[in-house]
Amino acid sequence: MLSSFRQKFIGNRQFYRSVLVMVVPMILQNLVTNFVSLIDNIMVGQTGTEPMSGVSIVNQFIFVFNITLFGAVSGPGIFGAQFYGKGDAEGQRYTFRFRLGICTAIVIAGGVLFGLFDRQLISLFLSKDDQPEKIAATLDYGLRYMKIMLIGLIPFGLGQAYSSVVRECGHTSVPMIGSMCAVGVNLLLDYTLIFGKLGMPKMGVEGAAIATVIAKFIEAGVVILWTHLNTGKIRCAMGIFDSLFVPGDLAAAMVKKGFPLFINEFLWAAGMSVIAQFYSARGLDVVAARNISLTMTNLFGAVYIQLGACIAILVGARLGANKLKEARDLDNKLLFFAVAVSTVLAVCMIPLAGAFPDLYRTEAEVRTLASYMILIQALVLPLWSYTNACYFTLRSGGKIGLTFLFDFGTTWLIYIPLAYVLSYHTKLDIHIVFAIVNFAELLKVVLGYFMVRSDIWINNIVGGDEPETE
Repeated sequence: MLSSFRQKFIGNRQFYRSVLVMVVPMILQNLVTNFVSLIDNIMVGQTGTEPMSGVSIVNQFIFVFNITLFGAVSGPGIFGAQFYGKGDAEGQRYTFRFRLGICTAIVIAGGVLFGLFDRQLISLFLSKDDQPEKIAATLDYGLRYMKIMLIGLIPFGLGQAYSSVVRECGHTSVPMIGSMCAVGVNLLLDYTLIFGKLGMPKMGVEGAAIATVIAKFIEAGVVILWTHLNTGKIRCAMGIFDSLFVPGDLAAAMVKKGFPLFINEFLWAAGMSVIAQFYSARGLDVVAARNISLTMTNLFGAVYIQLGACIAILVGARLGANKLKEARDLDNKLLFFAVAVSTVLAVCMIPLAGAFPDLYRTEAEVRTLASYMILIQALVLPLWSYTNACYFTLRSGGKIGLTFLFDFGTTWLIYIPLAYVLSYHTKLDIHIVFAIVNFAELLKVVLGYFMVRSDIWINNIVGGDEPETE
């Protein structure tokens, strides 16, 4: 029994060495990004609850934009990973062009939407039960922050298109280096512009936004420059701008596979923001507490998120090379590894629940609620890790319909109705509401288990040699 378990879920040293070479740079990049976000959040938190809440609300919409872009490059990325595994640079080049085009379109659409409806969007998170002056201050800070953050949509969009290609070619350290180059500048500008240090003007939330935007330009610039200086390693970048041509049949296939995934990512992210809006009905203190807790959770969650992305790349490449049995075996081991690592991280996160909120200059009630939310999210972290790994497993084989059901379906058919009813139609304390909504992830765990176990995701979508015999 134990031997069978080890054979199925535990890899040898070579397996973990190869996985860590791939995933550690991805994790470090995400950790660096989230660490900068954490420091930025703490610095803004020193200026008061209203500035922090205003920034938090705007970041809900930036989050939706970021995840939507991720979904936009993910569909073509399925093909790109399999083309790379097949050794077809021309096919991968077509997917690269497609990604650049769709990212440009989303940046324009996001800029127009946020620019025209910023006041209306931010107002969705402002409860009428709060004090009028508190509502007005939060709205003002949010509007000032949003206007500057709109500029940052441009480098983030282009950076996502390039980073997705660089990663699927196995050079995961490059985006990490880009992030690290941006970190020092971001932290220095945060400190000087938020608080008016070293002769710089004291700009508060606007200073935080300027620092973030400059960092995004640096991060994207490093990846873009490296890609075009290393076309021998990223062969699909050679001649990328010679034309805009993408074969019609491939474009149609990418739309067919990618559009549901794009919609899924958008609706999932939008769903998370809808749930946040439901929580906000309980007051701005809940908004502030959730902002503090998510800052901590996102830092630890960077690990399981990137392990999932690693699954999409490694398993997808084997599926594209028709190594189907190897893909299944690799997925079993990666899925177990992701959950095991997240369990360890959850244990490390629990002792920090009480101390971390004390870094913020806000009301004691906000800090106490934030501590509780961090504790709940730590307990749910292994569940998120498992469902994230299941999602990327299904996606690696191009089973977009299943990923749509798995992600969008559970969010909009389970979590959102549950959060709505509990928040608006019961008098349950926010502590109980928050716990119930988060632990509803258990339902998604069960669904993911049966979907992955069915092996329906084992699929080569780019053609090639005959598959392995079972």
